[in-house]
Amino acid sequence: MKIIGKEKQESNSVTSQKTLLNEFIEEHDDLIVYNTYIDDGFTGTDFNRPSFQRLLEDMRKGYINCVIVKDLSRLGRNYIEVGNYIEQVFPLFNIRFIAINDFVDSFKNPASTNTILVPFKNLINDEYCRDTSIKIRTSLNGKKKKGEFIGAFPSYGYIKDPKDKHKLIIDEVVADIVKKIFNWNVNEGLGKIAICHRLNDLGVLNPTGHKKIELGQNYNNYGIQDNTYTWTPSTIRNILNNEVYIGNTVQGKRRTKSYKVHKVEVVPKEEWVRVENTHEAIIDKETFEKAQELSKRDTKVSQKTKELSVWAGFLKCADCKRAMNKKSSTNKSGNKYEYYICSTYRKKSNNLCTKHSIKIEKLEKAVLKAINFHIDLLIDIEEIVKQINDVGATSSCPKQINEMITSKQNEISKISNFKRTLYEDWKNEDITREEYIEYKQKYENDIERLKQNIERLKNEKQKYETQSISSNEWIEKFKEKESITELSRDIMMELIDCIYVKENGDIKIKFKFEDEFKRCLEYIENNNNVLDKKLVNL
Repeated sequence: MKIIGKEKQESNSVTSQKTLLNEFIEEHDDLIVYNTYIDDGFTGTDFNRPSFQRLLEDMRKGYINCVIVKDLSRLGRNYIEVGNYIEQVFPLFNIRFIAINDFVDSFKNPASTNTILVPFKNLINDEYCRDTSIKIRTSLNGKKKKGEFIGAFPSYGYIKDPKDKHKLIIDEVVADIVKKIFNWNVNEGLGKIAICHRLNDLGVLNPTGHKKIELGQNYNNYGIQDNTYTWTPSTIRNILNNEVYIGNTVQGKRRTKSYKVHKVEVVPKEEWVRVENTHEAIIDKETFEKAQELSKRDTKVSQKTKELSVWAGFLKCADCKRAMNKKSSTNKSGNKYEYYICSTYRKKSNNLCTKHSIKIEKLEKAVLKAINFHIDLLIDIEEIVKQINDVGATSSCPKQINEMITSKQNEISKISNFKRTLYEDWKNEDITREEYIEYKQKYENDIERLKQNIERLKNEKQKYETQSISSNEWIEKFKEKESITELSRDIMMELIDCIYVKENGDIKIKFKFEDEFKRCLEYIENNNNVLDKKLVNL
């Protein structure tokens, strides 16, 4: 008999089934109870249920010779598998099978297992599971799309709202820990391992320990065997990458293949259900984005200064594209200086790549000069674009395109009306069947051609449309740094994607927002005639 602990009481359905089975056995003197096999909470479509597997093992050992269930659905709800056990497995082990409510008894009435009603009932039980599965999935998908939380346990830092189980509220007990994790990573430059050490040294319970011990939840993490509840790098990584902390709900990352095949598969990221601003954020978006940026870079905190270098994760060799390593040396005058060299050259072989050495002093001057040059250039570009917008470079062309689009849409509407009347004309014998087919095909071709023209016009219109440069966030980020004299990590992360160091010591900077920058230049080039008109008018 399965022992039910306090943490999980058996369901009413199981209790009523046990009562029915006991009453049946009391009425039959030839039956003696050996054991009761209960899989409470497990789906009947899965035959890997723990107690059912224990039943099979006892059958193989010869401990039992009869299996009794309330009805066929209690054996299982998989049409093929249930049939296989009744027709093949049980007879093979000389097992008597009884389904009380379905009047099946393979010993007293062998024909009862072969009647058409048995597979028919199994099929209905199977279909019931399929239909239920579809309805549940549809309901859950609807909740996901509305941003309602449908999981059993929220992410660390949140709990379910007592008034609405589909809404998350901040867990004030550990919200500060989440903030510290992001702060240590973004502002202090600590890596995942270093953050783990700090949290473990402070005696902070990991998310599993917090849920089980501090929140008293019946939560199990099968990856934790010793109940020490210590932090691991993977846990820190999951927290730093989780959008829940900026107020977004992202669900549907995993799914089971079907209601019969319960293997869990990973869902492609583009198919995740993501809804923004569903609950109160713990971390601001800017800090979160910086954490994502850092996760893509090879960064390491200095063991001496315990600080993250301005250049960490930004410098790469222009040839092998590997990270640059920081070194220090002393010149002939006895002055120490720091420089970077290619990590491939330093760690692997000087045959695989060359030094690509550059002093930090030279690097800083070059990057400062490049940033200030771009800022000055963008100020000039902004002024030119404003002049173009004042003249109205984009006002006439999109207007003409809009008129053409409207005209072609009206034409499609007329042709569609003609097409709708064709069938009636044919039935009224105003046109022949051959003419009907010919005209119908012609109208359909004309509509398709017009739709393609509209699509091309829309693409052309998009080329002309542009927002005022002053409203672009990326321009504002550059302008905020006007006339900078000293580099900081914040400046680097906001403006620069990567810095490539060439063998001769020159650098190539890949700025963020390069595509937007090129678009502005193309916009100016395409509208030079507008400025010429303005000069003529002046």
